Amino acid sequence: MSIKKKPNRSRLFPCGQTRREFVWEMGAGFSGLALTSLLGADSFFAKHAHALGQAASNPLAPRRSSYFGKAKSCIFLMMNGGPSQVDTFDYKPELQKYAGKSLPKDKKYINSGGRRVGYLTPNWRPFRPGGQSGLLVSDYFPNVRRHADKLAVVKSCQADSHAHGSALVGMNTGSTFIGRPSLGSWCVYGLGTENHSLPGYVVMLDKRGGPISGQPNWSSGFMPSTFQGTLFRPSGNPILDLQGPSHLDAISQRRQLDLLSQLNQRHLDERPGGRELAARIETYELAYRMQSETPEAVDLSKETQATRNQYGIGMQPTDEYGRNCLIARRLVERGVRFIQLYSGGGHLEDTWDGHESIEKNHGLHGAEVDQPIAALLTDLEQRGLLESTLVVWGGEFGRMPFSEGKDAPGRNHNPYGFCMWMAGGGVKGGMSYGETDEFGFQAVVNKTHVHDIHATILHLMGIDHESLSYFHQGRQETLTDIHGRVIKEICA
Repeated sequence: MSIKKKPNRSRLFPCGQTRREFVWEMGAGFSGLALTSLLGADSFFAKHAHALGQAASNPLAPRRSSYFGKAKSCIFLMMNGGPSQVDTFDYKPELQKYAGKSLPKDKKYINSGGRRVGYLTPNWRPFRPGGQSGLLVSDYFPNVRRHADKLAVVKSCQADSHAHGSALVGMNTGSTFIGRPSLGSWCVYGLGTENHSLPGYVVMLDKRGGPISGQPNWSSGFMPSTFQGTLFRPSGNPILDLQGPSHLDAISQRRQLDLLSQLNQRHLDERPGGRELAARIETYELAYRMQSETPEAVDLSKETQATRNQYGIGMQPTDEYGRNCLIARRLVERGVRFIQLYSGGGHLEDTWDGHESIEKNHGLHGAEVDQPIAALLTDLEQRGLLESTLVVWGGEFGRMPFSEGKDAPGRNHNPYGFCMWMAGGGVKGGMSYGETDEFGFQAVVNKTHVHDIHATILHLMGIDHESLSYFHQGRQETLTDIHGRVIKEICA
Protein backbone atom coordinates (compact mmCIF):
# COMPACT_ATOMS: atom_id res chain seq x y z
CA MET A 1 0.00 0.00 0.00
CA SER A 2 1.48 3.32 -1.08
CA ILE A 3 1.45 6.23 1.30
CA LYS A 4 1.02 9.72 -0.10
CA LYS A 5 3.81 11.98 1.08
CA LYS A 6 2.96 15.22 2.71
CA PRO A 7 4.12 18.33 0.82
CA ASN A 8 7.43 19.79 1.86
CA ARG A 9 6.31 22.77 3.91
CA SER A 10 9.69 24.42 3.42
CA ARG A 11 8.75 24.88 -0.22
CA LEU A 12 5.42 26.55 0.49
CA PHE A 13 4.69 29.96 -0.97
CA PRO A 14 3.43 32.73 1.33
CA CYS A 15 -0.10 31.88 0.12
CA GLY A 16 0.16 28.44 1.78
CA GLN A 17 0.54 26.44 -1.46
CA THR A 18 3.35 24.31 -2.82
CA ARG A 19 5.05 25.41 -6.04
CA ARG A 20 3.29 22.59 -7.91
CA GLU A 21 -0.16 23.68 -6.60
CA PHE A 22 0.59 27.31 -7.39
CA VAL A 23 1.62 26.61 -11.00
CA TRP A 24 -1.41 24.30 -11.58
CA GLU A 25 -3.94 26.82 -10.25
CA MET A 26 -2.34 29.64 -12.24
CA GLY A 27 -2.85 27.65 -15.43
CA ALA A 28 -6.45 26.75 -14.59
CA GLY A 29 -7.13 30.36 -13.71
CA PHE A 30 -6.36 31.59 -17.24
CA SER A 31 -9.04 29.29 -18.69
CA GLY A 32 -11.42 30.65 -16.08
CA LEU A 33 -10.75 34.18 -17.31
CA ALA A 34 -11.64 33.14 -20.84
CA LEU A 35 -14.82 31.46 -19.65
CA THR A 36 -15.78 34.52 -17.62
CA SER A 37 -15.30 36.71 -20.69
CA LEU A 38 -17.51 34.46 -22.83
CA LEU A 39 -20.25 34.25 -20.21
CA GLY A 40 -20.17 38.00 -19.68
CA ALA A 41 -20.53 38.65 -23.42
CA ASP A 42 -23.56 36.37 -23.41
CA SER A 43 -25.15 38.35 -20.52
CA PHE A 44 -25.01 35.23 -18.32
CA PHE A 45 -24.28 37.15 -15.14
CA ALA A 46 -26.96 39.76 -15.77
CA LYS A 47 -29.55 37.06 -16.37
CA HIS A 48 -28.66 35.14 -13.22
CA ALA A 49 -28.22 38.07 -10.86
CA HIS A 50 -30.39 38.00 -7.77
CA ALA A 51 -32.41 41.19 -7.61
CA LEU A 52 -31.86 42.02 -3.95
CA GLY A 53 -28.11 41.70 -4.29
CA GLN A 54 -28.14 44.52 -6.82
CA ALA A 55 -29.50 46.97 -4.25
CA ALA A 56 -29.02 45.52 -0.79
CA SER A 57 -28.72 48.95 0.79
CA ASN A 58 -31.95 50.15 -0.83
CA PRO A 59 -34.21 47.23 -1.77
CA LEU A 60 -36.70 49.51 -3.56
CA ALA A 61 -34.13 51.21 -5.80
CA PRO A 62 -35.06 50.91 -9.50
CA ARG A 63 -33.10 48.15 -11.23
CA ARG A 64 -32.46 47.11 -14.77
CA SER A 65 -34.53 44.26 -16.11
CA SER A 66 -32.77 41.23 -17.57
CA TYR A 67 -33.82 42.35 -21.06
CA PHE A 68 -35.93 45.06 -22.64
CA GLY A 69 -39.58 44.95 -21.62
CA LYS A 70 -42.11 47.51 -22.77
CA ALA A 71 -44.17 47.47 -19.57
CA LYS A 72 -42.85 49.54 -16.67
CA SER A 73 -45.98 49.12 -14.55
CA CYS A 74 -48.81 46.61 -14.22
CA ILE A 75 -52.45 47.20 -13.26
CA PHE A 76 -54.17 43.92 -12.37
CA LEU A 77 -57.97 44.17 -12.45
CA MET A 78 -58.99 41.28 -10.18
CA MET A 79 -62.60 40.18 -10.58
CA ASN A 80 -62.92 38.47 -7.21
CA GLY A 81 -65.30 35.48 -7.29
CA GLY A 82 -64.76 34.11 -10.79
CA PRO A 83 -66.55 35.69 -13.79
CA SER A 84 -68.20 33.37 -16.30
CA GLN A 85 -66.12 33.02 -19.47
CA VAL A 86 -69.09 31.85 -21.57
CA ASP A 87 -71.02 35.00 -20.59
CA THR A 88 -68.20 37.55 -21.11
CA PHE A 89 -65.37 36.85 -23.58
CA ASP A 90 -65.72 33.23 -24.80
CA TYR A 91 -68.78 32.91 -27.03
CA LYS A 92 -70.11 29.36 -27.42
CA PRO A 93 -73.00 29.05 -29.91
CA GLU A 94 -73.18 25.28 -29.20
CA LEU A 95 -74.65 26.12 -25.80
CA GLN A 96 -77.75 27.46 -27.55
CA LYS A 97 -77.98 24.33 -29.68
CA TYR A 98 -77.72 21.97 -26.71
CA ALA A 99 -79.52 24.12 -24.14
CA GLY A 100 -81.36 22.03 -21.56
CA LYS A 101 -79.21 18.95 -22.13
CA SER A 102 -76.72 17.43 -19.68
CA LEU A 103 -72.97 17.77 -20.04
CA PRO A 104 -71.76 14.84 -22.21
CA LYS A 105 -70.30 11.93 -20.25
CA ASP A 106 -66.91 12.27 -21.92
CA LYS A 107 -66.46 15.59 -20.08
CA LYS A 108 -65.03 14.50 -16.76
CA TYR A 109 -66.58 16.84 -14.24
CA ILE A 110 -65.02 15.77 -10.94
CA ASN A 111 -65.87 18.25 -8.22
CA SER A 112 -69.20 20.03 -7.83
CA GLY A 113 -68.37 21.22 -4.31
CA GLY A 114 -71.72 19.90 -3.18
CA ARG A 115 -73.59 22.08 -5.69
CA ARG A 116 -76.36 20.75 -7.94
CA VAL A 117 -75.43 19.93 -11.51
CA GLY A 118 -78.01 21.25 -13.95
CA TYR A 119 -78.25 21.60 -17.70
CA LEU A 120 -76.22 23.33 -20.40
CA THR A 121 -77.21 26.98 -20.42
CA PRO A 122 -76.42 29.51 -23.18
CA ASN A 123 -74.94 32.95 -22.62
CA TRP A 124 -77.29 35.30 -20.79
CA ARG A 125 -76.50 38.37 -22.86
CA PRO A 126 -75.66 38.71 -26.57
CA PHE A 127 -72.09 38.79 -27.87
CA ARG A 128 -71.20 41.42 -30.46
CA PRO A 129 -68.03 42.11 -32.48
CA GLY A 130 -65.82 44.99 -31.41
CA GLY A 131 -63.28 47.08 -33.31
CA GLN A 132 -61.70 46.19 -36.61
CA SER A 133 -60.66 42.80 -35.24
CA GLY A 134 -64.29 41.80 -34.65
CA LEU A 135 -63.38 40.27 -31.31
CA LEU A 136 -66.59 39.03 -29.70
CA VAL A 137 -67.45 40.60 -26.34
CA SER A 138 -70.72 40.24 -24.47
CA ASP A 139 -73.15 42.97 -23.54
CA TYR A 140 -71.95 42.78 -19.93
CA PHE A 141 -68.95 44.81 -21.23
CA PRO A 142 -70.24 47.15 -23.97
CA ASN A 143 -67.71 49.88 -23.12
CA VAL A 144 -64.73 47.53 -22.94
CA ARG A 145 -65.87 46.14 -26.32
CA ARG A 146 -64.91 49.46 -27.91
CA HIS A 147 -61.30 48.62 -26.96
CA ALA A 148 -61.40 45.15 -28.53
CA ASP A 149 -58.45 45.97 -30.78
CA LYS A 150 -56.29 46.50 -27.67
CA LEU A 151 -57.18 43.18 -26.01
CA ALA A 152 -55.40 39.83 -26.16
CA VAL A 153 -57.96 37.41 -24.72
CA VAL A 154 -56.49 34.18 -23.34
CA LYS A 155 -59.38 31.71 -23.50
CA SER A 156 -57.62 28.56 -22.27
CA CYS A 157 -56.63 29.47 -18.69
CA GLN A 158 -56.50 26.76 -16.05
CA ALA A 159 -56.21 26.92 -12.25
CA ASP A 160 -55.42 24.36 -9.54
CA SER A 161 -58.38 24.73 -7.19
CA HIS A 162 -62.18 24.86 -7.17
CA ALA A 163 -62.26 26.84 -3.90
CA HIS A 164 -62.16 30.65 -3.86
CA GLY A 165 -59.61 31.00 -1.06
CA SER A 166 -56.94 28.71 -2.45
CA ALA A 167 -57.63 29.65 -6.10
CA LEU A 168 -57.20 33.36 -5.28
CA VAL A 169 -53.92 32.65 -3.51
CA GLY A 170 -52.90 30.55 -6.51
CA MET A 171 -53.70 33.32 -8.98
CA ASN A 172 -51.79 35.84 -6.88
CA THR A 173 -48.78 33.77 -5.79
CA GLY A 174 -48.56 30.81 -8.16
CA SER A 175 -49.32 28.30 -5.40
CA THR A 176 -52.50 27.32 -3.61
CA PHE A 177 -50.50 27.04 -0.38
CA ILE A 178 -50.23 30.16 1.75
CA GLY A 179 -46.79 31.62 2.41
CA ARG A 180 -45.31 32.46 -0.98
CA PRO A 181 -44.64 35.97 -2.34
CA SER A 182 -47.33 37.48 -4.54
CA LEU A 183 -46.89 38.50 -8.16
CA GLY A 184 -46.66 42.17 -7.20
CA SER A 185 -43.93 41.38 -4.66
CA TRP A 186 -41.89 39.56 -7.29
CA CYS A 187 -42.23 42.52 -9.67
CA VAL A 188 -41.02 45.02 -7.07
CA TYR A 189 -38.29 42.65 -5.90
CA GLY A 190 -37.05 42.31 -9.47
CA LEU A 191 -37.40 45.88 -10.69
CA GLY A 192 -37.64 48.12 -7.61
CA THR A 193 -39.78 51.22 -7.93
CA GLU A 194 -39.25 54.61 -9.56
CA ASN A 195 -40.90 56.70 -6.83
CA HIS A 196 -39.39 56.46 -3.35
CA SER A 197 -42.23 58.48 -1.82
CA LEU A 198 -44.92 55.95 -2.74
CA PRO A 199 -45.16 52.18 -2.24
CA GLY A 200 -43.94 50.07 -5.12
CA TYR A 201 -46.96 47.76 -4.78
CA VAL A 202 -50.47 49.05 -4.02
CA VAL A 203 -53.66 47.02 -3.46
CA MET A 204 -57.16 48.56 -3.47
CA LEU A 205 -59.99 46.43 -2.14
CA ASP A 206 -63.72 46.57 -2.70
CA LYS A 207 -65.65 48.41 0.06
CA ARG A 208 -67.67 45.21 0.58
CA GLY A 209 -64.53 43.49 1.82
CA GLY A 210 -61.39 41.76 0.62
CA PRO A 211 -60.82 38.28 -0.81
CA ILE A 212 -61.78 35.55 1.64
CA SER A 213 -58.16 34.32 1.88
CA GLY A 214 -57.10 37.82 2.92
CA GLN A 215 -53.60 39.18 3.33
CA PRO A 216 -51.67 36.23 1.78
CA ASN A 217 -52.92 37.46 -1.61
CA TRP A 218 -50.62 40.51 -1.44
CA SER A 219 -48.04 39.17 0.99
CA SER A 220 -44.30 39.17 0.35
CA GLY A 221 -44.16 35.64 1.80
CA PHE A 222 -40.61 34.63 2.65
CA MET A 223 -39.22 37.86 1.21
CA PRO A 224 -38.64 40.96 3.38
CA SER A 225 -41.81 42.91 4.14
CA THR A 226 -40.51 45.80 1.99
CA PHE A 227 -41.97 44.00 -1.01
CA GLN A 228 -45.49 43.33 0.27
CA GLY A 229 -48.53 45.19 -1.03
CA THR A 230 -49.69 48.37 0.70
CA LEU A 231 -53.46 48.52 1.18
CA PHE A 232 -55.27 51.68 0.03
CA ARG A 233 -58.81 52.04 1.34
CA PRO A 234 -61.52 52.44 -1.34
CA SER A 235 -62.99 55.56 0.28
CA GLY A 236 -61.92 58.35 2.63
CA ASN A 237 -58.28 58.62 3.68
CA PRO A 238 -56.58 55.87 1.64
CA ILE A 239 -54.06 54.99 4.38
CA LEU A 240 -55.00 55.09 8.06
CA ASP A 241 -52.59 56.56 10.60
CA LEU A 242 -50.35 58.00 7.90
CA GLN A 243 -50.28 61.45 9.48
CA GLY A 244 -48.47 61.83 12.80
CA PRO A 245 -50.02 63.28 15.98
CA SER A 246 -50.92 66.98 15.87
CA HIS A 247 -48.48 67.90 18.65
CA LEU A 248 -45.49 66.53 16.67
CA ASP A 249 -44.14 68.92 14.03
CA ALA A 250 -42.18 67.82 10.97
CA ILE A 251 -38.77 68.77 12.43
CA SER A 252 -39.33 66.80 15.63
CA GLN A 253 -40.62 63.81 13.69
CA ARG A 254 -37.57 63.89 11.42
CA ARG A 255 -35.26 63.96 14.44
CA GLN A 256 -37.06 60.99 15.97
CA LEU A 257 -36.75 58.99 12.76
CA ASP A 258 -33.06 59.92 12.38
CA LEU A 259 -32.33 58.69 15.91
CA LEU A 260 -34.32 55.51 15.33
CA SER A 261 -32.52 54.95 12.03
CA GLN A 262 -29.11 55.38 13.67
CA LEU A 263 -29.93 52.89 16.41
CA ASN A 264 -31.33 50.36 13.92
CA GLN A 265 -28.36 50.82 11.61
CA ARG A 266 -25.91 50.25 14.47
CA HIS A 267 -27.77 47.06 15.34
CA LEU A 268 -27.72 45.99 11.68
CA ASP A 269 -23.99 46.71 11.28
CA GLU A 270 -23.27 44.35 14.17
CA ARG A 271 -25.45 41.66 12.58
CA PRO A 272 -24.83 41.78 8.81
CA GLY A 273 -27.38 40.08 6.60
CA GLY A 274 -30.43 41.09 8.62
CA ARG A 275 -32.69 41.74 5.66
CA GLU A 276 -35.88 42.02 7.69
CA LEU A 277 -34.38 44.78 9.84
CA ALA A 278 -33.16 46.58 6.72
CA ALA A 279 -36.69 46.30 5.34
CA ARG A 280 -38.14 47.75 8.53
CA ILE A 281 -35.73 50.72 8.40
CA GLU A 282 -36.80 51.40 4.83
CA THR A 283 -40.48 51.05 5.77
CA TYR A 284 -40.18 53.79 8.41
CA GLU A 285 -38.55 56.10 5.88
CA LEU A 286 -41.14 55.28 3.21
CA ALA A 287 -44.00 56.06 5.60
CA TYR A 288 -42.43 59.43 6.35
CA ARG A 289 -42.07 60.28 2.66
CA MET A 290 -45.60 59.08 1.93
CA GLN A 291 -47.03 61.70 4.30
CA SER A 292 -46.28 64.41 1.76
CA GLU A 293 -46.87 62.61 -1.55
CA THR A 294 -49.73 60.15 -1.01
CA PRO A 295 -52.46 62.74 -0.31
CA GLU A 296 -51.60 64.51 -3.57
CA ALA A 297 -51.46 61.24 -5.55
CA VAL A 298 -55.02 60.27 -4.55
CA ASP A 299 -56.51 63.78 -4.71
CA LEU A 300 -58.98 63.45 -7.58
CA SER A 301 -60.07 67.09 -7.26
CA LYS A 302 -57.04 67.91 -9.38
CA GLU A 303 -58.60 66.03 -12.30
CA THR A 304 -60.97 67.76 -14.68
CA GLN A 305 -64.70 67.18 -14.34
CA ALA A 306 -64.66 65.62 -17.81
CA THR A 307 -62.10 63.06 -16.66
CA ARG A 308 -64.09 62.22 -13.53
CA ASN A 309 -67.23 61.84 -15.62
CA GLN A 310 -65.38 59.57 -18.02
CA TYR A 311 -64.61 57.18 -15.16
CA GLY A 312 -68.16 57.40 -13.78
CA ILE A 313 -67.08 59.09 -10.55
CA GLY A 314 -69.98 60.57 -8.63
CA MET A 315 -72.40 58.26 -10.44
CA GLN A 316 -73.85 54.90 -9.47
CA PRO A 317 -72.88 52.11 -9.68
CA THR A 318 -69.50 53.18 -11.10
CA ASP A 319 -68.28 55.64 -8.46
CA GLU A 320 -66.11 53.36 -6.33
CA TYR A 321 -64.38 51.37 -9.06
CA GLY A 322 -64.08 54.51 -11.16
CA ARG A 323 -62.19 56.21 -8.32
CA ASN A 324 -59.89 53.24 -7.93
CA CYS A 325 -59.16 53.09 -11.67
CA LEU A 326 -58.38 56.81 -11.78
CA ILE A 327 -56.13 56.54 -8.72
CA ALA A 328 -54.37 53.62 -10.46
CA ARG A 329 -53.65 55.83 -13.47
CA ARG A 330 -52.31 58.59 -11.18
CA LEU A 331 -50.08 56.07 -9.37
CA VAL A 332 -48.71 54.75 -12.67
CA GLU A 333 -47.88 58.32 -13.67
CA ARG A 334 -45.90 58.64 -10.43
CA GLY A 335 -43.84 55.51 -10.96
CA VAL A 336 -45.66 52.89 -8.86
CA ARG A 337 -44.69 49.48 -10.19
CA PHE A 338 -47.68 47.21 -9.48
CA ILE A 339 -51.31 48.04 -8.65
CA GLN A 340 -54.13 45.58 -8.05
CA LEU A 341 -57.79 46.63 -8.01
CA TYR A 342 -60.38 44.24 -6.59
CA SER A 343 -63.94 44.16 -7.86
CA GLY A 344 -66.16 42.28 -5.44
CA GLY A 345 -65.54 41.73 -1.75
CA GLY A 346 -66.58 39.27 0.90
CA HIS A 347 -68.34 36.20 -0.46
CA LEU A 348 -71.09 34.90 -2.76
CA GLU A 349 -73.20 37.55 -4.51
CA ASP A 350 -71.06 40.43 -3.20
CA THR A 351 -68.42 39.08 -5.57
CA TRP A 352 -68.54 37.65 -9.12
CA ASP A 353 -69.56 34.31 -7.56
CA GLY A 354 -72.77 33.93 -9.55
CA HIS A 355 -74.31 30.81 -8.03
CA GLU A 356 -77.76 32.32 -7.65
CA SER A 357 -78.12 34.04 -11.02
CA ILE A 358 -75.58 35.02 -13.66
CA GLU A 359 -77.79 37.77 -15.01
CA LYS A 360 -78.37 39.31 -11.60
CA ASN A 361 -74.75 38.90 -10.45
CA HIS A 362 -72.84 39.80 -13.61
CA GLY A 363 -75.39 42.49 -14.44
CA LEU A 364 -74.53 44.24 -11.17
CA HIS A 365 -70.76 43.78 -11.15
CA GLY A 366 -70.36 44.31 -14.89
CA ALA A 367 -72.17 47.65 -14.63
CA GLU A 368 -69.84 48.64 -11.77
CA VAL A 369 -66.59 48.04 -13.66
CA ASP A 370 -67.29 48.25 -17.41
CA GLN A 371 -67.22 52.04 -17.79
CA PRO A 372 -64.26 52.58 -15.40
CA ILE A 373 -62.12 49.93 -17.13
CA ALA A 374 -62.89 51.37 -20.55
CA ALA A 375 -62.06 54.86 -19.24
CA LEU A 376 -58.76 53.58 -17.83
CA LEU A 377 -57.73 52.14 -21.20
CA THR A 378 -58.74 55.36 -22.98
CA ASP A 379 -56.99 57.59 -20.45
CA LEU A 380 -53.76 55.58 -20.47
CA GLU A 381 -53.69 55.65 -24.27
CA GLN A 382 -54.35 59.39 -24.50
CA ARG A 383 -51.56 60.13 -22.05
CA GLY A 384 -49.06 57.88 -23.82
CA LEU A 385 -48.97 55.48 -20.86
CA LEU A 386 -50.67 52.40 -22.31
CA GLU A 387 -47.54 51.32 -24.15
CA SER A 388 -45.62 51.18 -20.86
CA THR A 389 -48.50 49.92 -18.68
CA LEU A 390 -49.67 46.32 -18.75
CA VAL A 391 -53.37 45.96 -17.89
CA VAL A 392 -54.51 42.47 -16.84
CA TRP A 393 -58.15 41.41 -16.31
CA GLY A 394 -59.37 38.16 -14.76
CA GLY A 395 -60.60 36.22 -11.75
CA GLU A 396 -59.37 33.20 -9.82
CA PHE A 397 -61.25 30.82 -12.16
CA GLY A 398 -64.29 30.78 -14.44
CA ARG A 399 -67.74 29.20 -14.29
CA MET A 400 -69.42 26.09 -15.64
CA PRO A 401 -71.38 26.07 -18.92
CA PHE A 402 -74.31 24.44 -17.14
CA SER A 403 -76.68 25.76 -14.52
CA GLU A 404 -77.03 24.68 -10.89
CA GLY A 405 -80.30 22.88 -11.38
CA LYS A 406 -83.29 22.85 -13.68
CA ASP A 407 -84.62 26.25 -12.66
CA ALA A 408 -81.39 27.70 -11.17
CA PRO A 409 -79.82 30.33 -13.46
CA GLY A 410 -76.45 30.40 -11.66
CA ARG A 411 -73.22 28.61 -12.55
CA ASN A 412 -70.68 26.78 -10.39
CA HIS A 413 -66.89 27.25 -10.25
CA ASN A 414 -64.76 26.15 -13.22
CA PRO A 415 -60.95 25.92 -12.97
CA TYR A 416 -60.69 23.73 -16.11
CA GLY A 417 -61.02 26.51 -18.70
CA PHE A 418 -61.63 30.24 -18.35
CA CYS A 419 -60.72 33.66 -19.77
CA MET A 420 -58.30 36.42 -18.91
CA TRP A 421 -57.18 39.33 -21.05
CA MET A 422 -54.20 41.65 -21.27
CA ALA A 423 -53.77 45.03 -22.95
CA GLY A 424 -50.98 47.56 -23.42
CA GLY A 425 -47.40 46.97 -22.28
CA GLY A 426 -46.18 45.11 -25.37
CA VAL A 427 -49.33 43.00 -25.94
CA LYS A 428 -50.76 42.30 -29.40
CA GLY A 429 -54.32 43.59 -29.52
CA GLY A 430 -57.47 42.37 -31.23
CA MET A 431 -56.72 38.67 -30.84
CA SER A 432 -57.53 35.60 -28.81
CA TYR A 433 -55.25 32.78 -27.77
CA GLY A 434 -56.21 29.21 -26.91
CA GLU A 435 -59.61 27.57 -26.97
CA THR A 436 -62.00 25.74 -24.69
CA ASP A 437 -64.17 22.91 -25.99
CA GLU A 438 -67.47 23.55 -27.79
CA PHE A 439 -69.23 24.18 -24.47
CA GLY A 440 -66.58 26.32 -22.78
CA PHE A 441 -66.05 23.60 -20.16
CA GLN A 442 -62.32 22.91 -20.37
CA ALA A 443 -59.26 24.17 -22.23
CA VAL A 444 -58.37 21.99 -25.21
CA VAL A 445 -56.06 24.13 -27.37
CA ASN A 446 -52.93 25.87 -26.02
CA LYS A 447 -53.74 25.16 -22.38
CA THR A 448 -52.54 28.05 -20.25
CA HIS A 449 -51.77 27.48 -16.59
CA VAL A 450 -51.54 30.26 -13.99
CA HIS A 451 -47.75 29.79 -14.16
CA ASP A 452 -47.89 30.69 -17.87
CA ILE A 453 -49.86 33.85 -17.09
CA HIS A 454 -47.28 34.86 -14.49
CA ALA A 455 -44.36 34.04 -16.78
CA THR A 456 -45.90 36.20 -19.50
CA ILE A 457 -46.55 39.15 -17.18
CA LEU A 458 -42.96 39.06 -15.95
CA HIS A 459 -41.70 38.74 -19.53
CA LEU A 460 -43.65 41.80 -20.65
CA MET A 461 -42.09 43.71 -17.75
CA GLY A 462 -38.62 42.65 -18.82
CA ILE A 463 -38.06 39.84 -16.30
CA ASP A 464 -37.03 36.26 -17.07
CA HIS A 465 -39.27 34.20 -14.81
CA GLU A 466 -36.69 31.40 -14.61
CA SER A 467 -33.82 33.69 -13.60
CA LEU A 468 -35.49 35.93 -11.02
CA SER A 469 -35.03 33.96 -7.81
CA TYR A 470 -34.88 34.31 -4.06
CA PHE A 471 -32.83 32.01 -1.82
CA HIS A 472 -35.06 30.48 0.83
CA GLN A 473 -34.42 27.44 3.02
CA GLY A 474 -31.64 26.09 0.84
CA ARG A 475 -33.43 26.57 -2.48
CA GLN A 476 -33.55 29.24 -5.14
CA GLU A 477 -37.27 29.96 -5.27
CA THR A 478 -39.03 31.49 -8.28
CA LEU A 479 -42.57 32.74 -8.89
CA THR A 480 -43.33 29.99 -11.41
CA ASP A 481 -41.42 27.27 -9.50
CA ILE A 482 -39.55 25.86 -12.56
CA HIS A 483 -42.86 25.75 -14.47
CA GLY A 484 -44.40 28.28 -16.79
CA ARG A 485 -44.14 29.21 -20.46
CA VAL A 486 -44.19 32.73 -21.86
CA ILE A 487 -47.16 33.13 -24.21
CA LYS A 488 -45.07 34.73 -26.94
CA GLU A 489 -47.98 34.54 -29.38
CA ILE A 490 -49.67 37.49 -27.61
CA CYS A 491 -46.47 39.53 -27.25
CA ALA A 492 -45.81 42.24 -29.83
